[in-house]
Amino acid sequence: MDLPEQPPTSSNNTENTDPSFAQQVQKLHQLTVYGRWLFVGFLWLTIGPVCLWNLRAEISLWQQYFTWVAVRYGLFYHPLSTLGLGFCIGMTVAVLVWQSRNILVGLPQQEKQRLEKQVCRIRQQGPTHPLWKWVCDEIKAG
Repeated sequence: MDLPEQPPTSSNNTENTDPSFAQQVQKLHQLTVYGRWLFVGFLWLTIGPVCLWNLRAEISLWQQYFTWVAVRYGLFYHPLSTLGLGFCIGMTVAVLVWQSRNILVGLPQQEKQRLEKQVCRIRQQGPTHPLWKWVCDEIKAG
């Protein structure tokens, strides 16, 4: 009985020895990092200011008489602003922890395999794939 997992594994091994494949996986990972930070920046440029604007009266009070109780009640009585700021802060912390883990410990094997499969799909689709230009297109040095 034929196992469908066998051919991708054998072609995957030949692609792992290909230096351009490893470079393409690295480029895709770098694009993932940039994409996550762009998303966090987008959140802070869209949701963050709206939430802070909604809290402007409380922020003014906090500047005059700062207490943790004032912060608690200010956030408690503005649940949408609290949720928005919590989402912005949470996504920022999540990306920081994710990137720190990747820098200090390295990419987990499951993440490496996901990136390798994605590079294979990009290579199979060719120049019509949206990420082809940034991942697989070789830079021509003049």
